[in-house]
Amino acid sequence: MKRIFNPSSVRRPFGNYNHGLLVPPGASLLVTSGQLGIGLAEEVPEDVGAQAELCFEAIKAILGEAKMSFSDVIRISGFVTKREHFADYMEVRDRYTLEPKPTSTLIVVGGFTRPEFLVEVEVTAAKVF
Repeated sequence: MKRIFNPSSVRRPFGNYNHGLLVPPGASLLVTSGQLGIGLAEEVPEDVGAQAELCFEAIKAILGEAKMSFSDVIRISGFVTKREHFADYMEVRDRYTLEPKPTSTLIVVGGFTRPEFLVEVEVTAAKVF
């Protein structure tokens, strides 16, 4: 069982995440590469919400291959190209994440490998089998 850490001496999280999670000994660890908002047919939606959906669906598939789910995700790192994308990205993130909420970092970046990409997401998951 993961332990949650949100000390009273630290400002509460800004959103639906935890400041710290402790993973028990013996857990298997999965680390994903950053997933971009692009589908199998090479389509890239124009809005950040649709791109974030593709990112999280790709992560869902990777987790599934590892016999894990979003309840096993302990850390999410999200990257967007504009501050204005925060709300749309977080709305998608919050729909996919499960309890206990993972730790989360969201960073504004100058861009990605192709100019049409607006968001990239990577996760770390841990599960005791």
